[in-house]
Amino acid sequence: MDENLMKKYIPMTETTYYTLLAVTDKRHGYAIMQFVSDLTKGRIQLGTGTLYTMVGRLTTDGIIEITSSEDGKKTYLITETGMQLLKMETERLEKQIEDGHEVIKVERKE
Repeated sequence: MDENLMKKYIPMTETTYYTLLAVTDKRHGYAIMQFVSDLTKGRIQLGTGTLYTMVGRLTTDGIIEITSSEDGKKTYLITETGMQLLKMETERLEKQIEDGHEVIKVERKE
């Protein structure tokens, strides 16, 4: 894994994290926005400007790739590098949550 990519993407922004989750299957822009909204129960609403700026950066960095669907729309899919980063970030977040639960439990006992 490229050290520069790790520094750039870990920790990951919430919108980048959810976008990468969305492109674990091929999806076009609107489908990415819908997936993220559905997964977060409307908590995160990606705007088109935010999404396409981010998709451009992720594509340039080799985190996702552009593919084409049957109807000719651009679709996006996570690369192996992107999947490695997504897994690393998920593990980082899990540890962060575990630490939070540990501290909260200790404080409740006192």
